[in-house]
Amino acid sequence: MTSRRIRRFALHYGEMVAAMLIGMAVLWPVWLLATGAAGDGSWLRSVSVETLVMATTMALPMAGWMRVRGHRWAPIAEMCAVMYAGFAVALPLYWTGVLDAGGLMVVGHVAMFVLMLAAMAWRWEEYAGCHAPRRRDRSATMMAS
Repeated sequence: MTSRRIRRFALHYGEMVAAMLIGMAVLWPVWLLATGAAGDGSWLRSVSVETLVMATTMALPMAGWMRVRGHRWAPIAEMCAVMYAGFAVALPLYWTGVLDAGGLMVVGHVAMFVLMLAAMAWRWEEYAGCHAPRRRDRSATMMAS
């Protein structure tokens, strides 16, 4: 484990977190705008639905960035699953009254970042290695044929 690979790993983590935060900043207001006509009592505005939407607003841009960085679909799917895993554990605690809405968000988000780091460590070579952006250059593909 070289310091260069550790830096690549940390950079990868930081890039994915940045993509998640940008996605949340851009897509969450779109959700609020789209559901603005729904009353506060609507199922669309329930804490349960909104936590899953929040995870989605982070997972989509992160998945897109991972694809741009050259990751295969399997690690992308794993990382997207991690975005929801913390909430999947925390939602029943919310439903039973163990957590309030704020606790649900804290537990879900902390678990998200910890599980994301664990998933990356599990596939160390995937995230500490160098990935070139995917390019679909048809002329190069045709020349190679």
